[in-house]
Amino acid sequence: MSTEPNFLDVKIMGREYRVACTPEERDALLLAVDLVDNKMREIAQRTKSTIAERVAVMAALNIAHEYLSGASAGAENTLGEAVDTSDAKRRIGDMGARIDTVLAPQQQLDL
Repeated sequence: MSTEPNFLDVKIMGREYRVACTPEERDALLLAVDLVDNKMREIAQRTKSTIAERVAVMAALNIAHEYLSGASAGAENTLGEAVDTSDAKRRIGDMGARIDTVLAPQQQLDL
């Protein structure tokens, strides 16, 4: 099979994106799109936020946290290094607080 990139049109939270992927990566990409779409919708509903950028960043942080927590359950990540989840959780919390601070003026504009 060819590894030439093809393009796949996907929807995440109602927005369309064109993503390059090989035919071999198509199924994995569709699973990733489903994961991201579901996580973003969950966060948007939970936070009542309509700011797509904020929802996307919070979804990315949540997915990263879930990944790191899963990696720590195995005691090592893919690089063979120990993962300190308490530090990761603290850093993710700090990032979320900074995102809220930066995006607060934008949220007032969106109301």
